[in-house]
Amino acid sequence: MYPNMRLRRLRLNENMRELVSETSIGISHMVMPVFIDESLSDKRKIESMSGIYQHSLNSAEAYAAHLKELGIKWVLLFGIPKIKDAEGSEAYNEDGIIQRAVPIFRERGIGVITDLCMCEYTSHGHCGILKGNYVDNDFTVNTYGRIAVSQAQSGADIIAPSGMMDGQVKKIREYLDKSGFENVPVMAYSAKYSSSLYGPFREAAKSAPSFGDRRTYQMNPANGREAMREITMDVEEGADMIMIKPALFYLDIIRQARERFDHPLVAYSVSGEYQMLKNAIDRKFLNESVIEESTLSIFRAGADIVISYFTEHMAEERKKRSD
Repeated sequence: MYPNMRLRRLRLNENMRELVSETSIGISHMVMPVFIDESLSDKRKIESMSGIYQHSLNSAEAYAAHLKELGIKWVLLFGIPKIKDAEGSEAYNEDGIIQRAVPIFRERGIGVITDLCMCEYTSHGHCGILKGNYVDNDFTVNTYGRIAVSQAQSGADIIAPSGMMDGQVKKIREYLDKSGFENVPVMAYSAKYSSSLYGPFREAAKSAPSFGDRRTYQMNPANGREAMREITMDVEEGADMIMIKPALFYLDIIRQARERFDHPLVAYSVSGEYQMLKNAIDRKFLNESVIEESTLSIFRAGADIVISYFTEHMAEERKKRSD
């Protein structure tokens, strides 16, 4: 104990602090979400997400090249179709927006994760096929299977189902395996909470529900043990990676999952988390260092992979330092 033990010895300078750092951020373990809008001819600012854009297929080419130059290795793609219907049929159109966007990034050496959901594609904005005003779980997961195969055929490296339907991972795995895509991993949104933090995303993806909400399928923020049950189901159904969403408000869930499961653990730091920090930085209430601190907290809680709208910014800052 003190005075023989002085913990400040290991904090004397930057090199010393880096040497004994227990947690680090690697851009290779981070994923940049990207919105591709079929109705656009160029990129367009997202008003509720400072510095983030909806991209056209044309602007996506330059953007993919930019991300590659920054050293970003992975993107998570969200597609916004021109045409929406009650069945979300554009989601599995072989000439759909995501199906055309995937090769743009793949051809530039960037790994592609495709979000698999229907809220961007349905006219009602819910994540599946409706039976009255209720999402029909079992009918929906069969449609998820069709979407998964379509995304895999387009070249997706990883399929990431986010609809929170019971049995979705099992059905997607069955469809992929039967179609010859047994080597395409499934990154399951295993514990996706019905959060107030998705507002900016819903503007960006044009995916707000036209009635009601998603509480009958997304998780209750009050529940932690239930998250472990959801993750267990996905693991048993064949998920290759498991995800917690949101991240910063759910660090306890990330920690619980890390202690319980050996699968690669993903955390999605969502649009509301991003914009709260951006607002505070832009108004000079917080220093930009909060970006790295908040991201470190997610990795420290136990995440192996972090999906963050700050990925591009953090890669740019690292490139500046290396130059």
